[in-house]
Amino acid sequence: MLQRIGDALKGVEGSGRRKWITYVFVGALSIVFAAWGAYGIVNLSFGGSNYAAEAGAAKITLEAARNAWLREQSQWQQRLGGAEIPVALRTQLQNQVLEGMISRALIAERTHDLGYRVGHAELLEAVHSEPAFQIGGQYSPEVARDALLRAGLTPEAFQDELRNDLRSTQLENAIRGSDFLTPAEVTRLRELEDQEREVRYAVLAADKFPGAPADDAAIAAYYQAHQAQYLTPEYVHLQYGELRLDALEAQVTVADADLRAQYEKEKGQLTVPEKRHAQHVLITAKDDAAALKEAQDVLAQAKAGKDFGELAKQYSKDPGSARNGGDLGWADKTTFVAPFADALFSMKPGEIRGPVKTQFGYHIIRLVEIQAGKGKSFEEARAKLEADVRRNRATDRLGEVQEQLQSRLSQSGADFNAIAQEFKLKEGDIAQYLKGAGAAPLGAAPQLQELLFGDPPLAAGRIGGPVLLQDNALVVVRVLDHRKPQPKPLPEVRADIVSAIAKERGNAAALKAAGAARAQLEAGTSFDAVAKSLGVTAEPAHFVGRNDPSVPAPIRTAVFSAPRPAKAAVYRALAIADGGAAVVAVTAVRTGAAAPDAQAQADRLQQQAVREGTGDVLAYMREVRRTADVKKNPKAFE
Repeated sequence: MLQRIGDALKGVEGSGRRKWITYVFVGALSIVFAAWGAYGIVNLSFGGSNYAAEAGAAKITLEAARNAWLREQSQWQQRLGGAEIPVALRTQLQNQVLEGMISRALIAERTHDLGYRVGHAELLEAVHSEPAFQIGGQYSPEVARDALLRAGLTPEAFQDELRNDLRSTQLENAIRGSDFLTPAEVTRLRELEDQEREVRYAVLAADKFPGAPADDAAIAAYYQAHQAQYLTPEYVHLQYGELRLDALEAQVTVADADLRAQYEKEKGQLTVPEKRHAQHVLITAKDDAAALKEAQDVLAQAKAGKDFGELAKQYSKDPGSARNGGDLGWADKTTFVAPFADALFSMKPGEIRGPVKTQFGYHIIRLVEIQAGKGKSFEEARAKLEADVRRNRATDRLGEVQEQLQSRLSQSGADFNAIAQEFKLKEGDIAQYLKGAGAAPLGAAPQLQELLFGDPPLAAGRIGGPVLLQDNALVVVRVLDHRKPQPKPLPEVRADIVSAIAKERGNAAALKAAGAARAQLEAGTSFDAVAKSLGVTAEPAHFVGRNDPSVPAPIRTAVFSAPRPAKAAVYRALAIADGGAAVVAVTAVRTGAAAPDAQAQADRLQQQAVREGTGDVLAYMREVRRTADVKKNPKAFE
């Protein structure tokens, strides 16, 4: 079982039947698999009502499209605080989901027709380099197995989707690689990106411009217009039965012979890493050149024979080691940041090296001694082996129970209490399991949310599941009651509405005042006089760059979207997203005086090439979609 994923990916046939838990897109892996487009697009023939779309030679099944929509729907309902998605937005989102699947199918077909191929070695390298399949930066068949298990994917299905993704990447890289910039474009790009504008602005806070108090009629009208913001949460009262992986682990008995057999299988990978004992002196200063000069001086003293520990006590800025003569003790390579580790683990005992620069400063390093790595003995590895065997056997058992529960729940007349007793499920009751937020101890697992609140939701009295939760547990549920969102009574939300109206009116009044101030400025009134009349202060005019964090982002955007001032200043009045408004004056434009060095220029060109290439890729994909023969089922999501 431990090697099944790795063996399958290497073309080795696994033994025994696979036990795959069927819920897809669990936890952090959802991002990975969504990017790979694991939606079950297949090149099969279906009847007229059995597909959501035909895209070239590919057909997208109703099941795949509806599963993708359930995931999108769950995310949007969480964004809306549990409220129902408006009909118009719902239709738009469903179309976007289907269009995304169509695009992926068309690109997969196009890359195949253009001759892009992914070899076995390339596929294997991609699998081994996937972070979701690694522990400590190393590929782990066990982790890969568990990840695919949670995602509901067989190794074969995963390989197919990954191969399509790699072919798409080959195409995208080819398109990006065809981009270039002329010298004139490079110069113009630098001028635009390094441009600075002289700006003066004043912020008008909304609370300085109170509007008229809200009367009963305004409050009632606002309440009617914004009822979706003042709803009770949707929730279900549910009964649940849970089987946790750690409970199964506790039931596993592992014989000594099993551990020794596992040790023989894995002992080549069971190692104690090489460790090194070192001292260092850390030099820091506000000025990098000064820090480097001091580090070089300390290095010279150390190489001249001065006691390294005394140098550390005198110069080192590392509070943890300086008082101990810079002693870092024994540590393996993963303990240190990369530049320090690379230097230390290429040195010989007694060697002194430096200055080595890291994000902490400049280091002078002395290697004291080396403790070679070695294979772990059986006793040293025993605890980990036993934990791994327990986890793997418990995972197998969880898969078996999942299959048995599915079969049991598919039978008519299934009784919740009888099922819980038969499978030794831990029973519980949650009075209010909220849409979007969930409730303890089950949390807000997306699969459980989809089951309980999806389209359609699990009906009252019905048993649903089994669902795999993110913390490695199976759960079956029965809905006892389902409460839809209802508008809260006006008296309950009156204070919130009064506050919202006051904020709206204050923002409107502030923007109106900013507009009037702009008119005054354009008529020739000085900025100081306008600011004084508004009762606000404004800093003197100064130059700012496009990414200057000292200027609020909305103001910065307005400044750099305004036309270049010619003979007179350019003025703008704008609302600020967080509330209030601003009046802005742009008085001059200049290009940053300092020319970038060669490396900075190369980095800029690379970034621009990526931007341009990404635009070309998107344009290519739009053209593929525009010219494709696509048929969509209008009833795909009914």
